Amino acid sequence: MDKNNNEEIKFHMRFPRNNEVLGIVEQRLGGSRSRVKCLDGKTRICRIPGRLKRSLWIRENDVVLIEPWEHCGDEKGDIIYKYRQNQVSTLERKGLLKGLEDVDEF
Repeated sequence: MDKNNNEEIKFHMRFPRNNEVLGIVEQRLGGSRSRVKCLDGKTRICRIPGRLKRSLWIRENDVVLIEPWEHCGDEKGDIIYKYRQNQVSTLERKGLLKGLEDVDEF
């Protein structure tokens, strides 16, 4: 089975649901925590949950999906998904990243 250069590669992509918010990682803080600037205008200290610690590696300027905590929702949250480069361009095309000024760095 050979692949043509014209063939588009399909990939699974997660979109925000319910109270989930898109954000960009500003700074790694250590201890699986990061400072994330979210699309709703808030900056949250977010952690990578234990079930994702070994499989989710993030760096500064990565676009991530955040689930704010029910209590302290404006201050803290969990990072539940990291978008790849090609997924970030898809989010830009769909207009979901409006409001994040640093997205041009991708």
